[in-house]
Amino acid sequence: MIILGLILAIAGYLFHIPILWTIGLLVLVVGIVLWALGSAGRAVGGRRHYY
Repeated sequence: MIILGLILAIAGYLFHIPILWTIGLLVLVVGIVLWALGSAGRAVGGRRHYY
């Protein structure tokens, strides 16, 4: 999810597509939050790790 968000954000920035840039940043932030919670040992949505 982090990699997908990063790819979308970079593509949106390079091709000057604001909606793609916004979606990329949102997916990136959600991925980082889920990764941080999972690595802290806190189960999110019934799963302990998100890859």
